Amino acid sequence: QLVESGGGSVQAGGSLRLSCAASGYTYNRNCMAWFRQAPGKGREGVAATYSGDSSAIYTDSAKGRFTTSQDNASKTAVLQMNSLKPEDTAMYHCAVYVAYGGRCSFREDFYDYWGPGTQVTVS
Repeated sequence: QLVESGGGSVQAGGSLRLSCAASGYTYNRNCMAWFRQAPGKGREGVAATYSGDSSAIYTDSAKGRFTTSQDNASKTAVLQMNSLKPEDTAMYHCAVYVAYGGRCSFREDFYDYWGPGTQVTVS
């Protein structure tokens, strides 16, 4: 089970910090990712981090503005979002899959668990 928190409404240029609390699985090595879906658009991967070495990947629009990390011991992940833009408005979901090394992927069919999402609105 994954539960996101930290969403809200901010003005352009502002910041938000999303959190994802996980429970109910024992993936010692995993990729935890953040996806988002705006109204009328498909879901896209935003950021993902691998627990084994804390490496992370980002979609191009998030590079330089967003930072993700996870704490495997507490099964939590965060997404720090700075310099927010109106086009960042979306429902943000965290997701996780077991991984044994290498680079995380944004392939949605890899992910075993998904959270219900938290809304981010930038005006």
